[in-house]
Amino acid sequence: MNKFKTDIVVGLEIHIEVDTNTKLFCSCPTKGSEEPNTRTCPVCLGHPGSKPVLNKKAVEFAIKLCLALNCKVNKELIFSRKSYFYPDMSKNYQITQYEIPLGEEGNLKLRDGKEIGITRVHMEEDPASLIHPSGMQQSAYVLVDYNRSGNPLLEIVTKPELGNAEEAREFMKQLITTLGYLKIFDINNGIIKADANVSIKGSDYTRIEIKNITGFKEIERALNYEIARQKSAIAEGRKLEQETRSWDSEKGITFLLRKKETEEDYGYILDTDLVKTEITKDLTDKIKKDMPELAHDKIKKFVAKHKIKKEDAEILAAEKELAEMFEKVAEEVNPVLAAKWVRRELVRVLNYNKKEIHEIEIDEKHLIQLLKLVENKKITENVAQKLLEKLVEKPFDVNEYVKKERLEAVSDVSELEKYCREAIKENPKAVEDYKSGNEKALNFVIGSVMKKTKGKATPKEVNEIIKSLLK
Repeated sequence: MNKFKTDIVVGLEIHIEVDTNTKLFCSCPTKGSEEPNTRTCPVCLGHPGSKPVLNKKAVEFAIKLCLALNCKVNKELIFSRKSYFYPDMSKNYQITQYEIPLGEEGNLKLRDGKEIGITRVHMEEDPASLIHPSGMQQSAYVLVDYNRSGNPLLEIVTKPELGNAEEAREFMKQLITTLGYLKIFDINNGIIKADANVSIKGSDYTRIEIKNITGFKEIERALNYEIARQKSAIAEGRKLEQETRSWDSEKGITFLLRKKETEEDYGYILDTDLVKTEITKDLTDKIKKDMPELAHDKIKKFVAKHKIKKEDAEILAAEKELAEMFEKVAEEVNPVLAAKWVRRELVRVLNYNKKEIHEIEIDEKHLIQLLKLVENKKITENVAQKLLEKLVEKPFDVNEYVKKERLEAVSDVSELEKYCREAIKENPKAVEDYKSGNEKALNFVIGSVMKKTKGKATPKEVNEIIKSLLK
């Protein structure tokens, strides 16, 4: 009897490039010259007699991820050779982990609370980059760039517990958030790829692997296509066989690479050039002590301590810098107001300017100044929005600027009444339409008052005064 309970079963094997300065087993830089085959040495090219030396920082980063994914961290770090003949690995084997991974039996929660099991997290070196000038299927030849060869990778293997393409994409989002908090991955320049194992009930869960999918949307597209392809094959009476396919993002299809090999085909043996490395309790305790509060902990805290909506808490916690900005502002300003402005307005302005939060100069002091003025009704939200747009360009003292530019909210009732009477007199048609039952016509009159006050009046207050005058 099959153990799977869902019609579709997806498992992911995710490869993450760790953000270290040098490669996993040599001192070649991981970044720098993009001229092909310039960031290389005898070790990462696999020359005879060259000896690999393990990168300590890469090991510490790997342990961090294991702890964040609730994995059991094994006491010894052992490397193996995965033998295969292919141009991307000049020594004809890849240094990886097989028998004992660094971390195993962990988990990661999706936003809906579903827990996805992690089978293993292990370290390995990146192969070289292969360039197919006319695409993988059409190119008559392939170019090889060994600059990437030897870069440190972490592979995360999930249990087959994802039930559809949307869950796979959500898993990747949660993983990226975790990596952002740990600061072990360069989100702008780092490589993250996924191999997906897909099977459906109709084929008695025959496992088909899709290689090298890059990007969240591409994972969802590739899985949706492959699920539909398998269902169509079964409907036509065709038998599915275990195989490896590749994803063509331009055509939006998967195509056959090879009939699936088994792990045994790789002929794993222990790497005799690398000694066993002891992962001591002192090392894991030190790394654990330096670990940041992660996104799921912040979500719980934001809801419990600051009483904001879970949806707001999830969006704020998705990015470490955004979460930290909110926490600092919420200490001085009403947390609900702070959440609204950091989550919506700050993000809106950042997106408009095509900037990340770490790229701007404003800090929590500027936002606290701005939101205290909003909270105390010293300025309108409309004025505050415009000020925030200016702050993102270049920070300044908000209180001084508001005084200098006379942007304080018009709150004097007699002054507001004067503007409202003028607007009513100047817009007889809108007034008549409102009196005839068209509620929306009043917005035209309110807009006229807002123009007269240069946006310094509160629309709600203006609305009440106009309605009172029209009675």
